[in-house]
Amino acid sequence: MNSPLERTAHTLTSKRGSWLVLGGIVVLVALLFGLLSGAGEDRANETAPSGSESTQAQKILDKFPEADKQSVMVVASNEDGSELSTDVQAELKKLGGSLGDSVGDESTETVTGPILSDDNQAALLMVPITVGLTNSDTAETVDGLRAAIADDQTAQSLTGDGMSLLVTGGPAIGADIASAFDGADFTLLIVTIVIVALLLIITYRSPILWLLPLIVIGTADGLASTVTAAVGDGFDLQFDPGIISVLVFGAGANYALLFISRYREELRRFTDHRFALAEAWTHTATTILASNLTVVLSLLSLVFAIIPGTRGLGITAAIGLLISAAAVLFALPPVLAICGKTMFWPFIPKAEDTAPASAAKPSIWRTIATRVVRKPGFHLGAGIVILGVMATGFIGSSIGLDQTEKFRVQSESAQGLDVLADHFPPGESQPIWIVADTDQADDVVDSVSDMNGVVRASAIEDTTIDGASVTKIMVTGEYEPDSAKGLDLVEDIRGDVHAIDGADAQVGGAAATELDARDGNQTDFFTIVPMVLAISFIILLGILRAPVAAFTLLLVNVASSAAAIGLGAFLSRTIFGQSALDAQVPILAFLFLVALGIDYSIFLAHRAKKESVLHGGRQGMVEAVAHTGGVITSAGIVLAGVFAALGMLPLMVLGQLGLIVGVGVLVDTIIVRTVIVPSIFGVVGDRMWWPSKSITHFHDNAEAGAAGDTVDAAV
Repeated sequence: MNSPLERTAHTLTSKRGSWLVLGGIVVLVALLFGLLSGAGEDRANETAPSGSESTQAQKILDKFPEADKQSVMVVASNEDGSELSTDVQAELKKLGGSLGDSVGDESTETVTGPILSDDNQAALLMVPITVGLTNSDTAETVDGLRAAIADDQTAQSLTGDGMSLLVTGGPAIGADIASAFDGADFTLLIVTIVIVALLLIITYRSPILWLLPLIVIGTADGLASTVTAAVGDGFDLQFDPGIISVLVFGAGANYALLFISRYREELRRFTDHRFALAEAWTHTATTILASNLTVVLSLLSLVFAIIPGTRGLGITAAIGLLISAAAVLFALPPVLAICGKTMFWPFIPKAEDTAPASAAKPSIWRTIATRVVRKPGFHLGAGIVILGVMATGFIGSSIGLDQTEKFRVQSESAQGLDVLADHFPPGESQPIWIVADTDQADDVVDSVSDMNGVVRASAIEDTTIDGASVTKIMVTGEYEPDSAKGLDLVEDIRGDVHAIDGADAQVGGAAATELDARDGNQTDFFTIVPMVLAISFIILLGILRAPVAAFTLLLVNVASSAAAIGLGAFLSRTIFGQSALDAQVPILAFLFLVALGIDYSIFLAHRAKKESVLHGGRQGMVEAVAHTGGVITSAGIVLAGVFAALGMLPLMVLGQLGLIVGVGVLVDTIIVRTVIVPSIFGVVGDRMWWPSKSITHFHDNAEAGAAGDTVDAAV
């Protein structure tokens, strides 16, 4: 017991040490909960880079008087598609007057309309509201407006006659997104816990054992939620706490499965459960740390992202995963040591159960690995074909969803946008905003008004900001704001107004923000992906000390990730009916697939290298698959199930992300780790571990032994 790992393992599992360590952890966790309670203030969700033109334009717009006043639209139309009569228009005018009183202390004149469509089949009431700092704040106001419409006698009369009154527009869309998340994080947590619990019960085949890792991981998730909320407050980070919970539970369950699987294996060798537990910890701690470090460093590479939500998620998710690994490595062993091996009931491993390898019935994983290594070329070719077919699923897909597509479930604002697009210029719902020097504002308006695709442009308001006179200009486009033509129009307008000397014009608004967000996500993808690959390769090289093996595993991981994204895109078209992926999905999906896939590469390859010293490269891989196939597959199913829980959330980006990562993890564990990787090792053999002398020495001795056998046979 001379190595630091062995001394740590003894401390965590000994009779006295396990109680002391567990007691210290309980005190530390309680202190952190107490000190950091109350953290997690609401922050605005910025989807575009902070340095983008749309963000800079919005900062100027926010300095205008009453910038917190924005208009939502009440879209009125007959459900049978008939024209609105003059009597109905008068009733809508009356409704507008009563709604003016419901939104504040303003007079009834603050509500504009009804504005009739050209086909006389729809009308708009423009209702100014006070928006909050966050969508959740605005949701209260929008809900109040909808309640006022529902309670208004005039509105009741109109809807009773077959008219729909839908509240939509930019603030209403944001409010509906926030409202859709009411209780969603709690639902996600419950579903995640149930999924992990069921899969642990199936894996351990024990009515008791599953509780221990679930309690430890659940506590880690609660602590991670508290700590990340405090970090988010301290550094003003934007992130989705639901994804943090999914990562903490998924990674924690993976680590626990690996550790307890090795513990069960050691219990068949040693009668003393504490000694077996210490051995299991010594053999798995390095692997768990390396796996965790890979994911954590990959996530931390997101600090270089320019999308605020991506950057914030990287930092907070890294913290959550560190807490998850610490919980499994330092809290779970004392708990298992104190509870003893009876927690495996009714299938308690016994040392005398160990049978000679020759007498033991081969496991399904040993059988599969043996067949794959026996005909590696055939299986490698089949695996490549499968991944290639999966990757073709991306054909026909595009990147970027419009506002209505971003909801996984229908909302009132999305329905209102559909009605609006049928009867009004689509750009009416979300105008393009330009801020320009007042002296050149008329030139800007005239120039933009003459552009193809612009319905109208008009100066709305002048103000003085930092000693300069600035004008706010509203532009209504002919196209849907988030469509390809709508985004192209933003680029055309920018090119036009930037050319006007002295205007210092900047173009913002929802469409401009979406354009900058898509460009920012694309920039992040090409910035972060090389960093993630470099980090993964360095860690693989560090733990395996074999450059050929490290590069091969990384290459397979990239191919597997690309195939998973392709298959996920196809399933998204089939299940969600979406031909496009959200702009943030490719980078997050690739990050999670590569980083989490490296976990399984480390689990498998680390064991394969140890076995190769005893059995040679090819047989060493067979032994590694035989010992880790079950736990890697179980871990993959748990992680896939946890990510699938993201489909419970109402946004398409999370549903697509959960689908792609869930499918990708299953493909990685079932096909890649079971067939493709062993077949590659079967083709390359011991050379995969170059420059390892111990394996090369085994290879030389094996060849010499084979030659000797041939000579003996000849004699």
